[in-house]
Amino acid sequence: MGTIIKCEDVTRFYGPGASRVTAVDSVSLEIEQGEFFGLLGTNGAGKTSLMETMQGLVQPNFGRVAVMGVDPVKDRKKVRQHIGMVLQSGGLPRELTVAETLTMWRGTCSNPAPVDSVLQQVELGDRAATRVGSLSGGEQRRLDLACALVGRPKILFLDEPTTGLDPEARRSTWSLFERLHSDGVTVLLTTHYLDEAESLCGRIALMHQGHVRLSGTITEIVKAQPSIISFECSPATWSTLPDRLRAKSLLTDARQCTIRTADVQSDLRVLLHWAGENGLDLRSLQAVRPSLDAAYFSLVDQVEQSGAAVQSALASGRTS
Repeated sequence: MGTIIKCEDVTRFYGPGASRVTAVDSVSLEIEQGEFFGLLGTNGAGKTSLMETMQGLVQPNFGRVAVMGVDPVKDRKKVRQHIGMVLQSGGLPRELTVAETLTMWRGTCSNPAPVDSVLQQVELGDRAATRVGSLSGGEQRRLDLACALVGRPKILFLDEPTTGLDPEARRSTWSLFERLHSDGVTVLLTTHYLDEAESLCGRIALMHQGHVRLSGTITEIVKAQPSIISFECSPATWSTLPDRLRAKSLLTDARQCTIRTADVQSDLRVLLHWAGENGLDLRSLQAVRPSLDAAYFSLVDQVEQSGAAVQSALASGRTS
């Protein structure tokens, strides 16, 4: 299919001099034509700032972005007709009807689709005469999507499109996205909902503090994470664990033993055999296989711990 979006060492920052804040830090990634790609991360991770460079809304401070082989800022006219955007908040005029709003938006497109067909596509056909201000939250997001689709985009940018929606509205919106993707539209989604990414995306990139920390398919990312075995344990009991388990374990002050393992079945067998031989009842025993949630929060913990270690070293250097 070929690469449709390519970022090479993209950096974007805000503010001058010492007050400069780096939102995106040397990010490189490629998105293939026809794929559903997710950018994940907490608020402030850099997702929206990176997406804005791909949309051609801003030029990166350093690095290069190519969309369909051209610079989306310098060749904005060529790129703009092929992309649709759903922003975090639409801000459409509340006094206009749904049909009037889409008709207005249609006038900005070079090859627009018929209003009626787009409204049917996003399940708003029966709301055409309703004022925007009277729509529910889910319906307003579908109208935002209609405005993005009326130009027949080849690439659809979705920036946290389901934030604030109730679970039913989110699921309905996901179904719309899946239908668009099945029609061949390349979709780039930013979200901090991990279940949303798992449901929709073929590949994802996990962002934190401006960097892409992990990327790949959901299966690849999850497979690289350890399973967790946990149970209540006293320090004296923990010290008698088999060596192979104790080397992988951590005992907290709350007397919770956590074993991180890539071979959960084998290590769980060893643990239960040890407990049986010693007549121990492993209270609150759990064995949890890796998930995207676990991968993400493990990543955040590693970054935070690394940052804390750097700050501690710097402080030590200043006081020595």
